[in-house]
Amino acid sequence: MTYDLDGRCVVITGAVGGIGTAMIEAFAARGARLALVDIKDPSDVAAQLGPHHAGWTCDLAQPAEIARVTAEIGARMGIDVLINNAGLGIVAPAEKMRVEDWDRTQAINLRAPWLMAVGALPYLKASGRGRVVNIASQAGIVAIAEHAAYGASKAGLIGLTRVLALEWARFGITVNAISPTVVDTPMALVGWSGEKGERAKAAIPVGRFARPAEIAHAAVYLASAQAGIVTGENLVMDGGFTIQ
Repeated sequence: MTYDLDGRCVVITGAVGGIGTAMIEAFAARGARLALVDIKDPSDVAAQLGPHHAGWTCDLAQPAEIARVTAEIGARMGIDVLINNAGLGIVAPAEKMRVEDWDRTQAINLRAPWLMAVGALPYLKASGRGRVVNIASQAGIVAIAEHAAYGASKAGLIGLTRVLALEWARFGITVNAISPTVVDTPMALVGWSGEKGERAKAAIPVGRFARPAEIAHAAVYLASAQAGIVTGENLVMDGGFTIQ
């Protein structure tokens, strides 16, 4: 089975590096037109992909920037698929978490996906087959030490996913989430390397972290026509960690 996304505009936040790079490769390989959004300028990455792709710089903690970027993308390219991939992982014991770090975590991980989706809504409606995929986390399902802010934001994102799915189904729009375990990216491995990382892998039944391409290919499926009946779901990709 192939998932044909030829000509569809796919917006990817957090597009530069890590899971974002895997998303770019997976969606570009299926003919999508990509609108890349990142706090680092993704224009060069978009240019390397070809003339049908474009990049936007955006600080997702700033609601006005989100409104500008979604409007610009929609007017220029339309929006068929939104991948809310950008995330912030500041970890600390709950009693030591700084208020400003808590607030920025919620702004990037929870408020921004809501505002991106709302900004994209007119174009998702016009698409006739709109798709939203939110990258959540196993930390939104089970408790992980020092993840109070992160876990709260991802639990909220899963809840947001379900509400948007319920409200927007009548427009032909599906909204789903993906909740990975630790994903094998340079950013994630800053906090999950060495002995700590080995202990974490040992606690996962399959014995390893997720690969970025695995998350990207799941997003491709949820963005495809074949997943038209799937909405409001949270696809847990954690190697069995949360079933224990």
